[in-house]
Amino acid sequence: MNVNKASMKMWSRIGPRAAFGLAALELGKSIDDLIILTGDTSTSAGLDRFKNSFPGKFLDTGIAEQNMIGIAAGFSSEGFTVITSTFSPFQTMRCCEQIRMNLGYMKQKVCMVGLASGLVLGPLGYSHCCIEDVSIMRSIPGITVISPADSGETVKAILAAVSHTESVYIRLTGGANNPIVYEDDYDYEIGKSITLREGKDVTIIASGTMVYKSLETSRLLNEKGISSKVINMHTIKPLDKEAVTKASDTTSLLVTIEEHSIIGGLGSAVSQHLASLKKSTRLEIIGLPDEYGNAGSYTDLLESRGLSENLLAKKIEKKFFSKK
Repeated sequence: MNVNKASMKMWSRIGPRAAFGLAALELGKSIDDLIILTGDTSTSAGLDRFKNSFPGKFLDTGIAEQNMIGIAAGFSSEGFTVITSTFSPFQTMRCCEQIRMNLGYMKQKVCMVGLASGLVLGPLGYSHCCIEDVSIMRSIPGITVISPADSGETVKAILAAVSHTESVYIRLTGGANNPIVYEDDYDYEIGKSITLREGKDVTIIASGTMVYKSLETSRLLNEKGISSKVINMHTIKPLDKEAVTKASDTTSLLVTIEEHSIIGGLGSAVSQHLASLKKSTRLEIIGLPDEYGNAGSYTDLLESRGLSENLLAKKIEKKFFSKK
């Protein structure tokens, strides 16, 4: 695909779901054995143009997500390149047993795209919000877990996932007019984090929508005299352990920020690695609390959970100057 400033801006404007649909359209032109399945979400996933352009490569299983994974595994066993897509709670939790058996245990390769994860569907309540998916997918052997930083990285992740050696879960966060982290083309590799800003006091490790917020948080911290490094940990499994170790060795505080439960997500992955080291620095895990809340707008939910730039900066500043 043509990746440049114009396309990055356009993908940001339409959001990660529609950007996924455009990436799928390009894949349909180049991969003969491609098959994309959805659970009654062709429009929501931005796949209407793909469906109309490649009807023989598209299958809507209806609201039967468990069957969707079983069918996807069957296509994979016959040599097809398979992508599935539906809203994140239904893609992961509703299909957990099928993913475990057919993709993890039986090792059938499928790329799974979880739509609208995190809190972006807040007006619909926590039945549609998804704060547990990373923890679930991380725990299944043979599943790679990716959380793109912006719409452009969504495209990068899709293109990389179809040629990856094992099944991939791609967690899409944020909505239309998603803030741009990358304004032009760049090197993207599954399992290799990207340092976006250098700093000597604090290292912020973030994923998904929180990458942009971490850059803004870093700017606020710098105004307070705290030099902060920002790492885009787009691949949560396998974790870039080398980058985490280096950050632990060179800064006095590590902070993970994610639009996911503080249990089992990026923060847990980083803490597990730090626990394996003989010596490591302090770690602050910032994310969503271990509870379900009320429905609300996306912005209000992020603010109420402490995930705005100002609140993040205040929390990190307090932790940095604390001796504990």
